[in-house]
Amino acid sequence: MANSELFEILLLAMVAGVILFRLYTVLGRRTGHEPPPQQEPYRVSAPSDAPANVDNVVALPGRARPVAVAKPADPLALGLADIQSADRAFEIEHFLAGARQAYELIVTAFAAGDRAALKPLLSDEVYAAFDAVIRGREERKEKVSFTFVGFKDVKAVHAALKNKIADLTVSFSSQFISATLDANEAVVEGDPKSVREVTDIWSFERNVRASDPNWILVATSGDETAQ
Repeated sequence: MANSELFEILLLAMVAGVILFRLYTVLGRRTGHEPPPQQEPYRVSAPSDAPANVDNVVALPGRARPVAVAKPADPLALGLADIQSADRAFEIEHFLAGARQAYELIVTAFAAGDRAALKPLLSDEVYAAFDAVIRGREERKEKVSFTFVGFKDVKAVHAALKNKIADLTVSFSSQFISATLDANEAVVEGDPKSVREVTDIWSFERNVRASDPNWILVATSGDETAQ
């Protein structure tokens, strides 16, 4: 009886050994040098506006929002700043006060045919144009009756600095009475009794390195209306 029980125990032990051996051959042993387990490729959903078949692609960040850039400063202000940086004594209000005086002097001298007063205030080109008109009046024996009434508005409209030459353009809105008379005092042009409103656009220049503080008139344009 004892021998039969011993035989059964040995038989069970042999069966268990066989089972363990098969498990060992199937599962194997960890040695510490096994490659890491394979991972599924990293996937990120494509943006909503991307094609539907986009896959296995990491979506790159979108473009950054545009950086707010300050609008360029007013060109007139930039020009004035450039002139002031080159000429520390320059002040726009002081310049405009002088421009008013120059304007009244020039239009009055032009009406009177006063070349001596005009010459130092005008560029050669502008003086030549003014002189041609004065000479034409002299040849026709005409004269101008002129009364300056005043300004309605005077303002700078353009400023620039190039190669040490400052350029300032000014809009003059003025009023005066003007009439051209022939040798017999007959009115050829204008009206000696009505006020004319004129808007002149004049450009002045000055070398900021020159010792002479005066500005020279280099260009003129304008229009007028009778009142």
